[in-house]
Amino acid sequence: MAYRYLGNSGLKVSEITYGNWLTHGSQVESDVAERCVRAALDVGITTFDTADVYADGSAETVLGKALAGQDRDGLEIFTKVYFPTGAKGPNDTGLSRKHILRSIDKSLNRLGTDYVDLYQAHRYDVETPLEETIAAFADVVRSGKALYIGVSEWTADQLRAGQELAREAGFSLVSNQPQYSALWRVIEAKVVPTSEDLGISQIVWSPMAQGVLSGKYRPGAELPAGSRATDDKGGSEFIKRFLDDETLTRVQKLAPIADGLGIKMSQLAIAWVLANPNVAAALVGASRPEQIEENVKASEVTLEPDVLAAIDEALGDSVISDPDFTRSPETRMV
Repeated sequence: MAYRYLGNSGLKVSEITYGNWLTHGSQVESDVAERCVRAALDVGITTFDTADVYADGSAETVLGKALAGQDRDGLEIFTKVYFPTGAKGPNDTGLSRKHILRSIDKSLNRLGTDYVDLYQAHRYDVETPLEETIAAFADVVRSGKALYIGVSEWTADQLRAGQELAREAGFSLVSNQPQYSALWRVIEAKVVPTSEDLGISQIVWSPMAQGVLSGKYRPGAELPAGSRATDDKGGSEFIKRFLDDETLTRVQKLAPIADGLGIKMSQLAIAWVLANPNVAAALVGASRPEQIEENVKASEVTLEPDVLAAIDEALGDSVISDPDFTRSPETRMV
């Protein structure tokens, strides 16, 4: 396993990071989830990402139990705040001071730890003054409950404004967590250049485009039973944009590229996002331990320029690059 610095900080994270969105507490049983976490540890993954909204807190609880007994100093545990949780009252959402300071305590309790390495704003809150949000995060850091602060799916302008206030408050934003894959490249035009300028790394989710880049979805074929595309707990909503026959046909053109490198298509997809120097880590989830063992091998793969060009040619017009797709909700989620 290779490790990369998170932004301009001194914190190193495993470039393959384990994420438990749509799995722990939702899609798979707790015992299977714990086996997946142990498999991640066995292959050298030390960084684990979750959020309070995943399965309404259950994902944090399952992850905390799975990591219990591990050397806490040898782990990097990330979680997030923004979306409605708990009773879902008027103050149980967003990035207000009240919601942040109450949510961090609840997350720490569920995770069974007295601090997280990274606490992330899960989206930008258009209804709370940014000054209030940044001041609350500063207090979380000063209290020792989080060592670093990051964000998720913020635009370039939001990153720049947030970083300016954070530095005035005595800390820095070190990361952004956007969706990013060979099919979904909306951060490349604005977010990545701005992040490089500000000392912010990307921790990318869905590097396999919800599994489409693994090649298991084929044009004209029925959706595989038990797959993300048939999940009625949220997974199918995110993947449907990639399931048109034109995209699936182009994805199949990646198979000979992967074969030529002696790797699987899933490993090719993960190696592709890691080829971007602004990416600190690729988030991968799992519903079976063997998926972790397979995906982690992408950490060993270096893609040469001719391979990257071949991937671009294969995917062609199916690539989505419009920077306007990077955005947070226009009103608070309730």
